[in-house]
Amino acid sequence: MAVPKKKTSKAKGRSRQAANWRLAVPSRSLCPNCGAAKVPHVVCPTCGHYRGRQVIDVL
Repeated sequence: MAVPKKKTSKAKGRSRQAANWRLAVPSRSLCPNCGAAKVPHVVCPTCGHYRGRQVIDVL
């Protein structure tokens, strides 16, 4: 079995782990009814429409 020749430094190990900490920005689309930015496949929080019909009442 292979054995490491030298100890991996804390900075090297932590920088490798930190590469997975980045969060991806959620994609956005425009609501065809009101034009507000919203998450795809989700009811528009501004007007309450989804796929061309009123789904929820928004005040």
